[in-house]
Amino acid sequence: MDPVSLTRQLVALDTALHAESEAVTMLAPALEGAGFAVDVVEHEPGRGTLVADWSTDLPTPPLCLSGHLDTVPLGAAPWTRDPFTAEPDGDRLYGRGTCDMKAGVAAIVAAAVAVASRPARRAGLRLVLTAAEETGSAGARAAAEYLSGRPSGPLLVAEPTDNRGAFGHKGALWLDAAADGVTAHGSMPHLGENAVTALARAVVNLDEYAFADPPHPVMGPPTLNVGTFHGGLNVNSVPDRAEATVDVRTVAGQEHAVVRQSLSACVGERVRLVPRVDLPPVWTPADDPWATSVAATVSQVTNEPAGEPVAMTYFTDASVLTPALGGVPTVICGPGAPERAHVTDEWCSITRIRELTAVLELACRDWCGQ
Repeated sequence: MDPVSLTRQLVALDTALHAESEAVTMLAPALEGAGFAVDVVEHEPGRGTLVADWSTDLPTPPLCLSGHLDTVPLGAAPWTRDPFTAEPDGDRLYGRGTCDMKAGVAAIVAAAVAVASRPARRAGLRLVLTAAEETGSAGARAAAEYLSGRPSGPLLVAEPTDNRGAFGHKGALWLDAAADGVTAHGSMPHLGENAVTALARAVVNLDEYAFADPPHPVMGPPTLNVGTFHGGLNVNSVPDRAEATVDVRTVAGQEHAVVRQSLSACVGERVRLVPRVDLPPVWTPADDPWATSVAATVSQVTNEPAGEPVAMTYFTDASVLTPALGGVPTVICGPGAPERAHVTDEWCSITRIRELTAVLELACRDWCGQ
């Protein structure tokens, strides 16, 4: 199975608008033909996550490979390339999802099919190809519930890292902030309570907020960004409602419940903070034997030094899957470059796709005892 051709087939499917099941329908027969037992777990009608098992009855728990099938929309800016063709241009494949992360999924499937052509002596494989990652990992949550109680080995997520083995990523705590007031005529503001000014004061406090937690030695410091602010309906009324959204990226060692409590104290009693996305950070110690072996394999295949341990700033389905699978060692490694995710004229290196396929095949054969 050629991972570049498979990437192009996946890119041809527009999976930005709740259409991941088309990708599942395309991939399932190839995996079943290779000997995988395939199930589709729906988190809502018509939106399914593919779970494929091969030789998972062996004494050692299976290695788990995961990637998401959904993409973000194209955006308003025009593309200079057809976003759903992925015609090769030198070493580049252009198209929505080439980087984030259909090339990673294609490498997973191609490597898994190759490994399944030979018997496993030690352990099998499990693929979890998810829906709805981009909007908060709903597909991964459904898969985690489905897999509850089943033993699992380590987890590799093929999100874009430019083929660097990352040992974790920051968490995402997205909060809806809201303030209520009392409306009144704009000429008599003393008769009302202004929700906009109440929320504005809270936003200023958030802008000046300092986390008590020290920076993580690899992830760095946690961050906070106020992404949106809306309030009021018309110029000549005291606004009785104002809303904002807050994006907090946490680091290993932080508890989201504690962070929320501290932020609630920062904004004051007039403002409510309600979680929209709550995905914890993921971190595997840099001396973990399996993680270091994957990093060594990456270095061997790419002919690039492993360097110091790294972590990603974005979240992945590992926020859900890693704890659900029992806190297993987790590595993020994918062929896309992080800075090219979600952009107009998104692209991925063909060389990187083939490299990752080789990395995954070697890592799988090593875990499976082939």
